[in-house]
Amino acid sequence: MDTTQPEGDEPRELERDATPVPADPEPAGPVVELAQRVTRETGRVLVGLEGEVRACLAAALAGGHVLLEGPPGVAKTLLVRTLAATLGGSYSRIQFTPDLMPADVTGTSVFHPGQGEFRFQPGPVFAQFLLCDEINRAPAKTQSALLEAMQEGAVTIDGEAHALPQPFSVFATMNPIEHEGTYPLPEAQLDRFLFKIVVDYPDPEVEARLLVEAHQRAPGASPRELGVSAVASPEEIVACRAVVDAVVVREDLPGYVVRLFHETRRSPSLALGASPRAGVMLLRAAKAFAALAGRDYVTPDDVKDVFVPCLQHRIALDPAEEIEGVLPVDVLTRILDAVEVPR
Repeated sequence: MDTTQPEGDEPRELERDATPVPADPEPAGPVVELAQRVTRETGRVLVGLEGEVRACLAAALAGGHVLLEGPPGVAKTLLVRTLAATLGGSYSRIQFTPDLMPADVTGTSVFHPGQGEFRFQPGPVFAQFLLCDEINRAPAKTQSALLEAMQEGAVTIDGEAHALPQPFSVFATMNPIEHEGTYPLPEAQLDRFLFKIVVDYPDPEVEARLLVEAHQRAPGASPRELGVSAVASPEEIVACRAVVDAVVVREDLPGYVVRLFHETRRSPSLALGASPRAGVMLLRAAKAFAALAGRDYVTPDDVKDVFVPCLQHRIALDPAEEIEGVLPVDVLTRILDAVEVPR
């Protein structure tokens, strides 16, 4: 086990003697400035993954977790390591294997003969940014060890709760192709991930640029060894989370989300639709996207931007659709196109 460290109401005309209060010209300025620094710094190592970096940063600012799915060799692990290096704070990596036990994740109580008492020895989950590499290679009981941590920000050992450091975000990777020696993730655990991001093969032009840059690097070099440095701090992440929390959601947008979700529940292509909890998490993600765009209000486009990554791992295709090769993104895209967008 590797444990390295709002289109709102129409504006009313001001009364003649009224003095307008000047608006903040950059209500989400700290978030935008942070994103610019992170994008610039991660670009030292990552090529063609700007969208993925932005989505992962949005998840961290929304207090959520990310599941990265893609074939081997597309820089899923490097993406997480580089992002963690730029954000500062503590970092741990767990390589999930079939023999990994829950205590290997959360920690355990160890007896100290000299003191004649048990003391809690924290596991690698006690980090602000946790990478769970190949998470689907561990059995369900070990995967479930993360549930409390991801939902509550704490773990309970021997009846005692231990709070995790804040901010806390889990980034898990998995390979969708290889099935031998893997275990499906329980639906309850999948529901704890804010986003599922599919990392695919790069376009030819991007791949050529990647090869030009990467062949000169030392094999196995860490992001810090490649010149990446921390451009943020945990305290800044917490402050930016407060900015995201303050983003306004237009009154008509919850109804829009409900209509979208209702379509997932009545679609003949889906055996399982989106839950109310998914709606809450979707709006949090939309607020993070709005803040990253420099706005203090959510627009329908923000909802549309996060709809697929928020839901593609929370719905279940009808078996007949799976046989036909239909993907969750295909069904979700059709629903987005069919439901009227508020103006």
